[in-house]
Amino acid sequence: MIPAVVAGVAAAGLAAHGTWHRNSAVFGPVLTHLPTGENAVSITFDDGPNPRATPVILDVLRRERVRATFFVLGRHAERWPELVRRMAIDGHQLGNHGYFHRKLHRRTAAYIRDDLTRGTEQILRASGVRPRHFRAPHGFRNPFVTPIASSLGQRTVGWSLGVWDSARPGVEVIAARALDGMHDGSILLLHDGDGYDPNGDRMQTAEALPLIIDGLRRRGFRFSTLPV
Repeated sequence: MIPAVVAGVAAAGLAAHGTWHRNSAVFGPVLTHLPTGENAVSITFDDGPNPRATPVILDVLRRERVRATFFVLGRHAERWPELVRRMAIDGHQLGNHGYFHRKLHRRTAAYIRDDLTRGTEQILRASGVRPRHFRAPHGFRNPFVTPIASSLGQRTVGWSLGVWDSARPGVEVIAARALDGMHDGSILLLHDGDGYDPNGDRMQTAEALPLIIDGLRRRGFRFSTLPV
């Protein structure tokens, strides 16, 4: 009886890790960092586009000649397709963040496929680019998520460092957290939009971005998009 209880607890713990940890491989492979040894880091953005913050962020990236990855939310792409088109024109990598921005760990396979497919369609319609990467809202997944993303030709992506910029702790705090936590191969999670409010304020992130880029360059890092 005791071995069965232990096995049950272990199985529950494993499932919880797969559900809640954005980089867990329990439910399938996840890209968690870039290849190390190249002194490269990757800047990624979730939940956009946003009518205020995204244009500013794109201006900064263009000025600094940095390519980033945008995990675009389908319903926001549907509303502001011109911003998604500009991401592609400027040479940025487009990833799928689904359509609705609902946590997927308690959703059915049918729901997940519909959400990811709708997100893909809106990105393709806006930009002409079919996304090759997928990131789950909040990183929450269940056994269906990664196989469905893979069936759409999209690699599931986690992140190395999140700085809670969506909580708007202040420009300097966002920049300091990013600079303190980045290492060779890190994938940084930032937000150019709000997954729950299409007009949510992400200007602190936009204003922190030049500080982050400058600070990382001073430390000898170069910038890379994600491997396919």
